[in-house]
Amino acid sequence: MPAELPPRPSRSAALTWIALACALVVLVVVVVQRRDEPAGDRTVGEVTRVGVADGDPIPGYLRAAAAELTGLAAPAGPGPGDYALVSFAAYLTPAQAATALGATPASAVVARVPLPGRQTEIVRIAVMRVPDDVIAGMAEVAARKDREAADYRTRAAAPAASADPELRRVYATGAAVSAREAAAYRAACACVYAAVVRDAPAALRALAGRPGVRVVDPAPEVTRLDRTVFTPPLPEQREVARPPADSALAEPAGGPGMGDSSEAAPTVSGSSPAAGAAPAAPGSPNPAPTS
Repeated sequence: MPAELPPRPSRSAALTWIALACALVVLVVVVVQRRDEPAGDRTVGEVTRVGVADGDPIPGYLRAAAAELTGLAAPAGPGPGDYALVSFAAYLTPAQAATALGATPASAVVARVPLPGRQTEIVRIAVMRVPDDVIAGMAEVAARKDREAADYRTRAAAPAASADPELRRVYATGAAVSAREAAAYRAACACVYAAVVRDAPAALRALAGRPGVRVVDPAPEVTRLDRTVFTPPLPEQREVARPPADSALAEPAGGPGMGDSSEAAPTVSGSSPAAGAAPAAPGSPNPAPTS
């Protein structure tokens, strides 16, 4: 009688083990790939705002900023210090801004050309050396304003504007304002009205007492300037932060030249509309982003 052979494993059991092995391989590959992927930035989309909000009373903002500066705690160890938004009492030239800041390191300045009756663009210029980098940044803005003025003049001469006197006036006003902004920045105008600085609490408190400084608003919560919106009050704003009426479109054709009063919208998060531009007008040029 022949010896009995050992029982063969069933085909279904073999397939089960193969399936489990394949699943294990897939799981290992997925884990390795996820480990190799860079960690995502959880702060994407988050924006920190420093300054006075539209519609808020400016005296209250000044008091709150001063109180926060007084209570700003000293750092636990050595470091670059805290960011702060410095608002000036008047529009300053690059050299005057350097004098007002003294030895305080600056990261950016905020500027606009204070044309009477016009809502001019607010620009933020990154700096390391004041006044040299401010002057260089103004020259770049002037070149962009020259291009904007030329674009407006081209559109004013186009057939669509020729057939619409109101549209032609809008473009002509935009060209005139952009040209005046270009000339002012090219001459290193008295246009700087705020600065972003970083220093120790004691140095920031000393800066608040310097001539020409209106208020120092500390912002210890700021860690990245590219995700921070700074809205300093304009020097001429005393009661409430609010966008003014731009007289460019209110004037009839052939009316007054550049207006009699001025105050611009308090924003540095993006470019203000080019003065006199009609957002709804077809073919209206888009203003370039701030630097």
